[in-house]
Amino acid sequence: MAAAAQSLTPPANAEAIARRWFALYIVRNHEKRVDDHLRNRELESFLPLYSITRRWKNRVNAKLELPLFPGYVFVRIADSERVRVLQVPGVVSIIGNGRELLPLPDVEIETLRRGIGLRQVDPHPFLQVGNRVRICSGPFAGLTGIVIRRDSKLRVVLSLELIQRSVAVHVTSDEVEPL
Repeated sequence: MAAAAQSLTPPANAEAIARRWFALYIVRNHEKRVDDHLRNRELESFLPLYSITRRWKNRVNAKLELPLFPGYVFVRIADSERVRVLQVPGVVSIIGNGRELLPLPDVEIETLRRGIGLRQVDPHPFLQVGNRVRICSGPFAGLTGIVIRRDSKLRVVLSLELIQRSVAVHVTSDEVEPL
């Protein structure tokens, strides 16, 4: 009888297995504070930072660590810990579609965690197929077009309205800016 009761109870680490990564929407400029609160509550959190050197008006240079994704902190929680997270000062919501929370793929967060220490990272505007962009550097600087494909390089279609012709140009993501 004791063996039957034992098999019905979940293992002690079942909650740890059920933990998934979620993005928290945060009050702007409170990312570090929220990350500290989450860690104090013994919740696994991740706040990716990047370094930048700023020069103030008084000509003093300062090295700052800023959030890579302003307004967001990542947390790894089980469904039962949702309320604990929402009680943290500065947390606005957990990202979802209105009916359910949407977890992030573990591999994306783990890769981001490992890679940030190994390479220089900087924020960049999100580019999606169909977005209008301006090419800001390179031989096509100043032209505008539409992103049609993202792989190792972006493909931007540039159109000449007068003759009703278009060309597809391969550019890197640092050569374009969204309109």
